[in-house]
Amino acid sequence: MSSTPQDKAIRFRQLHQAREVFVMPNPWDAGSALALEKLGFPALATSSGAAAMALGRRDGQISRDESLAHAKAIVDAVRIPVAADLEQGFGDAPDYVAETIRLAAGIGLAGGSIEDATGNPERPLYSIEQATERIAAAAEAARALTVPFVLTARSENFLRGNPDLDDTIHRLQAYAKAGADVLFAPGLPDLAAVRAVVQALGDKPLSFMVGIKGKSFSVAELQAAGVRRISLATSLYRAAMSAMQRAAVEVKEHGTFTYLDNI
Repeated sequence: MSSTPQDKAIRFRQLHQAREVFVMPNPWDAGSALALEKLGFPALATSSGAAAMALGRRDGQISRDESLAHAKAIVDAVRIPVAADLEQGFGDAPDYVAETIRLAAGIGLAGGSIEDATGNPERPLYSIEQATERIAAAAEAARALTVPFVLTARSENFLRGNPDLDDTIHRLQAYAKAGADVLFAPGLPDLAAVRAVVQALGDKPLSFMVGIKGKSFSVAELQAAGVRRISLATSLYRAAMSAMQRAAVEVKEHGTFTYLDNI
């Protein structure tokens, strides 16, 4: 399988055009990326939360340079397409967001997401007008590249204290018209909401985030609802750290090593 940036970018776009939903897990370093590739997943994505936690920080506390360096380590480790969680583009201005897209493509990423969360708790969401302008700038930058780049636009309403489905749909439709290839609304509360978003978006692919208890559904259920892509956010990182914690507690508190029986 060819692993040039061009070939990986084409394969990534084709995955979104297929009828079958695909799962795109989120590694947190080169080693976890290789393990997931070996299992046969067709594509990977970074997670800003997992990247930050691996550095001992909170989500939103790594710089653009750090995020891209993290993504590049994963891109260089595997032969399958990798997309990046590019947060809000690491800046407010549309021109800055466009530059983030160009830099992301420059390290071999096949796609990336831009969200409408500001990172400012006093003003957690951009207005729909400003958010749409930022997506339009990102889309224009992506279209100008010599290698295909799948742009995902994220509505963060359900994660940022505004669980309004109608507003979420309105935002996603605006982002689609602005040029986003894939739409994403993490935190949708139930399958009825997922189906409503899919129907409102028409032919545009919807990505769904698994990782929230009570708001994560099976691949079969999401396929039936019309979802095209599933990501796992920080959940694999948290699962790995939970396993390490259990093993370490056993050693510290009991002086035994039965965890070795499971590895």
